[in-house]
Amino acid sequence: MVAFLNKMFDLNKRDIKRLEKMAEKIESLASEMESKSDEELRNKTEEFKQRYEKGESLDSLLTETFAVVREGARRVLGLYPYPVQLMGGIALHEGNIAEMKTGEGKTLTATMPVYLNAITGKGVHVVTVNEYLASRDATEMGELYQFLGLTVGLNLNSMSKDEKREAYTADITYGTNNEFGFDYLRDNMVLYLEQKVQRPLHFAVIDEVDSILIDEARTPLIISGQAQKSTQLYLQANSFVSMLKIDEDYTYDEKTKGVQLTEEGINRAERAFKIDNLFDLSHVTLNHHINQALKAHVSMHLDVDYVVQEGEIVIVDQFTGRLMKGRRFSDGLHQAIEAKEGVDIQSESMTMATITFQNYFRMYKKLAGMTGTAKTEEEEFRNIYNMRVIVIPTNLPIARDDRADLIYASMDGKFRAVVEDIAERNKKGQPILVGTVAIETSELVSSLLTKKGIKHNVLNAKNHEREAEIIVEAGQKGAVTIATNMAGRGTDIKLGEGVKELGGLAVIGTERHESRRIDNQLRGRSGRQGDPGITQFYLSMEDELMRRFGSENMKSMMAKLGMDDTQPIQSKMVSKAVESAQKRVEGNNFDARKQLLQYDDVLRQQREIIYQQRNDVMESENLRSIIENMIRSVIERAVSTHVSTQENEEQRNLQGLIDYVNATLLPEGDITVDDIRRKDLEEITELIIDKVKIRYDEKEEQLTPEQMREFEKVILLRSVDTKWIDHIDSMDQLRQGIYLRAYGQIDPLREYQSEGFAMFEAMVTSIEEDTAKYVMKAQIRNNLQREEVAKGQAVNPKEGEGGEVKKKPIRKEEKVGRNEPCPCGSGKKYKNCHGRLA
Repeated sequence: MVAFLNKMFDLNKRDIKRLEKMAEKIESLASEMESKSDEELRNKTEEFKQRYEKGESLDSLLTETFAVVREGARRVLGLYPYPVQLMGGIALHEGNIAEMKTGEGKTLTATMPVYLNAITGKGVHVVTVNEYLASRDATEMGELYQFLGLTVGLNLNSMSKDEKREAYTADITYGTNNEFGFDYLRDNMVLYLEQKVQRPLHFAVIDEVDSILIDEARTPLIISGQAQKSTQLYLQANSFVSMLKIDEDYTYDEKTKGVQLTEEGINRAERAFKIDNLFDLSHVTLNHHINQALKAHVSMHLDVDYVVQEGEIVIVDQFTGRLMKGRRFSDGLHQAIEAKEGVDIQSESMTMATITFQNYFRMYKKLAGMTGTAKTEEEEFRNIYNMRVIVIPTNLPIARDDRADLIYASMDGKFRAVVEDIAERNKKGQPILVGTVAIETSELVSSLLTKKGIKHNVLNAKNHEREAEIIVEAGQKGAVTIATNMAGRGTDIKLGEGVKELGGLAVIGTERHESRRIDNQLRGRSGRQGDPGITQFYLSMEDELMRRFGSENMKSMMAKLGMDDTQPIQSKMVSKAVESAQKRVEGNNFDARKQLLQYDDVLRQQREIIYQQRNDVMESENLRSIIENMIRSVIERAVSTHVSTQENEEQRNLQGLIDYVNATLLPEGDITVDDIRRKDLEEITELIIDKVKIRYDEKEEQLTPEQMREFEKVILLRSVDTKWIDHIDSMDQLRQGIYLRAYGQIDPLREYQSEGFAMFEAMVTSIEEDTAKYVMKAQIRNNLQREEVAKGQAVNPKEGEGGEVKKKPIRKEEKVGRNEPCPCGSGKKYKNCHGRLA
């Protein structure tokens, strides 16, 4: 381990030497840039763009571009980047993490690589932890970029789609990690390409990169929604199906478990539900519910395919007979069985789209980040994001006094000591920042200080704007600020007048965080740019982290030595034990994030296929060849299932095939058993395909080419979206229950991968069958509209064992009243048209 660390340290030293040489080259251009007029400096941007377009690489342009931004910053912002900031900027351009201490000017450092990468015209995203910081940086640094002739956009949650699209077309776009991720998911749910807001993901610079890529990496982004599957419809379909008779209203093929409505069955459904045509596109949902109810009644058997246990339907594995808790039949079949058995119908709210931050940010062609604390997590950054951590030296030597931990026997003793320390320092006017791990601790310390009559501010990471104001004031004389360790992140604490003489900012930690990185973040609040400062952590044997490595022995030893709560111990042994406990917890957290990524990787491959397919559908001028290939697949599967080459003529299930074709593709009587008798599989397949093509041509003649092409898109998009949403929800249910398999000595991840693959294959088959059926059977209306299959809302689940879900509604994109006509021109009310997604 020591050898490894030495190697890493040497590697960092080599990097620093290399970066220093490059920074010197940039500095050598200082006088040349200074001599240029504002206009000449601005014209350099256009020159760089042309040189890039002619084939010059960004690396070869780096020295000049950095020198231009440096001079621009001096003129516009009154700031002149130090050599260490130039070095940090180069590290960012190379796609690495620049670890720069608090107060070293990370925001200014990022302007140089952001400008360099923005001249490609492909867009650069600057990602921050909250909207206040995104707005602040976009406004302040935006002046510099605009002076140099680049455009700047700000992406906020409250914006309409048009405003977002404009923000994304800018050269540089500021926003939060949540908003960038949700926009990606929403873009892959649109019905027309022009509704998308994002461009392809090119380069992102992430501020506070450890917070976003590590602390929030266990929090997947989810758009959950109410699919158009009402419980009522399941119950209605269930009562209708229970009255149907076999052979008269439906056919059942024992061998394939296929259930199809006959012409009489379709007529009965139309009478029962008072509709003209079951295959009209407006009745897709009803048709689906009837089909699933049929399957539930005819082909799914209690105590064979499933059991009812504690009011829930539990699937029985058909091969092993094991109960598969947590697994649900997909595509609404599970709900149909719940309706049949009279148990509660579940999963009305479903996951429609989801992605982890790991997989979202790995889609960028290049990724970079900056923070004051990342070295302790270097392994994770390298393994998951392929980013190295480069520790940039400080501009001035650190003059902060980091004192050894003070350890007390009890929490009471610890907090008494903390309050005494604060009171003493406050008397002489020294500003104090008290760091706590939890909000409850902040409130406890606050109540103790109130009893003492000490004025103070409390921060708990709830109001970002007020938070930034409080943090800015935290360095003033006499200020006492209590904050959770993460609060106010990204805001610099500057010392007020006369504070240096009092010893600078005192940082008091009330316990150690389970991550060393967060402790270092708190320490780094003090001693910016060579300022004096002091940091002191107070621990007790009753702290959660201390209990984890068995502090009972130490506690009893203190009691034996007659040490009471007024006498702390300063022990290197205890401090080392705390650090080793932190390392263990960090390792466990890394494993948890890695596991989440392994599970999401299964979905990532599937997500990429489906999103690509949706894009192809929207971009394509003519889908007929794609749909004909889907129909061919459906026919080939049906023929091979019903007609086996190894059986004699009498054993071939020709009637079953005809029933299937009649129900799915062709009108009754178009093809009969006599037509396919004594033909081989290939001949039967080609015969059916030829008949289908004739019917397809007839449909083409009913409409203009534009209407027919739109009809195909409507059918295919609807089918893909319906099945994909069902599939994601089923995968989500599978993942939640898969851990139970470990009790049977089965690797849950491997099971998830194999079952997930099988479910995906089944979904693709289902998409093909649905598309074939509706293209061939549905009546085509002249006023076709692409419609969302479900309405969604963005959800950001809180990190933690309980998996609490905090719902956050998507705001309406258009400011239109619910009962006003929809702006799309459909003639419908907004609430019944595009307002359903809002």
